Parts: sequence; structure tokens; C-alpha cells
Amino acid sequence: MEQPISRKQHGIADYSYVPLVAAAPSLLGFDDEPTATRLARIISGGVLATSLLTRYELGLWKIIPFKAHLAADATVSAFSLAAPWLFGFSKNKRARNTFLAIGAFGVAVGLMTRPDDMP
Repeated sequence: MEQPISRKQHGIADYSYVPLVAAAPSLLGFDDEPTATRLARIISGGVLATSLLTRYELGLWKIIPFKAHLAADATVSAFSLAAPWLFGFSKNKRARNTFLAIGAFGVAVGLMTRPDDMP
């Protein structure tokens, strides 16, 4: 499968993902679910941190190799997909479906990104 997303495009997706995930509880109406709200903010902050530290075009401090960044993304995506059941908010449709979408988006972007490390 050809992977159409470049490192730079992946960075743009990362920096777009961060505010959307942080704001999701308010935007999608599950801010009354404290655990899901907290997890959305933690995930958002973690993605921001790894993005700032990744060795790619949009990294501020180029420390983390891009392939390690992709591995972290895969871990966060798997965690997001399981979070509603792990943390007990699976009955809240809005929160559950948001975390499923966050996880699916992460898996899709990860699979479509070329894993070329920056020199």
C-alpha cells in the first residue's frame, strides 16, 4: 500500500488534532463525564508534547525519531479505542464514540504515513 502522507503532513495533522481532542468534551457534549474529559486533555497534551519533540519538519526540539513518534501514535490510538471500557464511560455514547473516532483517526493516519526518518 502506498502511504500518501508525508512527515510534514503528519505534523499538520498532529497540530490540528491537539486542539480538537482537547475541546471535544465541550464541543461534543460530554464535559459532564470527568474521566473522559480528563483523558481527552491528557491525550491532547501528550500528542502536543511528542509533536514538539519529534524529529520532523514541525518539531520544535528534534529529539524523538519519527518512527518512534509513529509508534507512540499507535499506542495512543489503541489506548483511545479501549479507554471507554477501561475507564468505565462506555455507556456515554458521545464520549465512547469520540474516543473510538480519535483512535480510528490515529490508526488511519498512522497507516497512511510514510515512516521515513528525518536525517
